[in-house]
Amino acid sequence: MRPDVAVIGGSGFYTFLDDPRTVEVQTPYGPPSAPISIGTVAGRPVAFLPRHGPHHEFPAHKVPYRANMWALRSLGVRQVIAPCAVGGLQLDLGPGTFVVPDQLVDRTTGRNQTYFDSGACHVSFADPYCPRLRADLLDGLSGHDPVDGGVMVVIDGPRFSTRAESRWYADQGWAVVNMTGHPEAVLARELALCYSTVALVTDHDAGVDEASAVSVDAVFKVFAAHTDALKSVLATVVSGLGTDRACPCSRSVDGMELPINLPDSGHE
Repeated sequence: MRPDVAVIGGSGFYTFLDDPRTVEVQTPYGPPSAPISIGTVAGRPVAFLPRHGPHHEFPAHKVPYRANMWALRSLGVRQVIAPCAVGGLQLDLGPGTFVVPDQLVDRTTGRNQTYFDSGACHVSFADPYCPRLRADLLDGLSGHDPVDGGVMVVIDGPRFSTRAESRWYADQGWAVVNMTGHPEAVLARELALCYSTVALVTDHDAGVDEASAVSVDAVFKVFAAHTDALKSVLATVVSGLGTDRACPCSRSVDGMELPINLPDSGHE
């Protein structure tokens, strides 16, 4: 039951597996957001972790990102799919739209965003998402008219953007705005994990038009309306993922003298 695939659930997405067992994992960075659930999807061992905790205990800026990613890798995970709720920054990206971003902009401050606190470890992050996982997600979402690509800008929260901030992000041509996509993606890269996200648009962000103003009730309502479809897509994608990681992710730290020993480093 060593899971090589994990799903990280975002806001409103707290369960995924049927009849899972839970595993308590300790890491050098403290405990993860919740005990990790391990079950099967189409006979394949899969791990699940609710990013914000089982009862949304952790706001975006307090999520133990380093512990979460470390714990998953220590259990054998090498591929991570991380769905999230986002605000749409363009008029054509309205509630209910699925976006599979290909780029990320970090506008957070003060978050622990690396495992490497010493040495010259500079990990390539030009393309933040695994191209293979992105392709699999787009295939799985084909019946939902997904948007292929786009920039996800990540803000600290917990507040939503002002109209001025939102218009600024939109003017850059960025697609969606989120609070959790960073540092999760870069930590996955430092652990040589394949990582991709599927973003569900729950609202138009505040500056997109004069009528838009985000409310948490609306976000959860839209996400709940699409959760079953998202879970079905993820189950299909997860069950069909290969184990041969023919992508650059597994080699992301090759040749570096790392100041840490990667957890479970003998099981690639």
